Amino acid sequence: QVQLVESGGGSVQTGGSLKLSCTVSGDIRVRYGPRPYCMVWFRQAQGKDREGVAAIEYHGSTQYAESLKGRFTISKDSAKNILYLQMDNLKPEDTAMYHCAIYGDDWLCGPYPPPTDGTWGQGTQVTVSS
Repeated sequence: QVQLVESGGGSVQTGGSLKLSCTVSGDIRVRYGPRPYCMVWFRQAQGKDREGVAAIEYHGSTQYAESLKGRFTISKDSAKNILYLQMDNLKPEDTAMYHCAIYGDDWLCGPYPPPTDGTWGQGTQVTVSS
């Protein structure tokens, strides 16, 4: 059983930065075996649909939502099983609950909300004030 717990959210002013962390517990290889897997960050603002933010494949290749390129950076520490999201130059429209997720290679890996058979955490709230 793989579980994910997000942290690092908070309240910042426009232009500020935050670094989110996603700690993964459980053995990813037990869940997915030798097959590739994808880890993503997605967000959901109040009253809106889920929105993909960034993705990182098991070998480290990254992808970003077009509108967020240049401001957000996804990375991971495989030894510590931690996924990160560095967010710079934050804007009020970035206000949302941010979630991390993991899913297998039955689905295309990309900056999209996870499929229903993926696993994600409860989220961490990011609030950006003007």
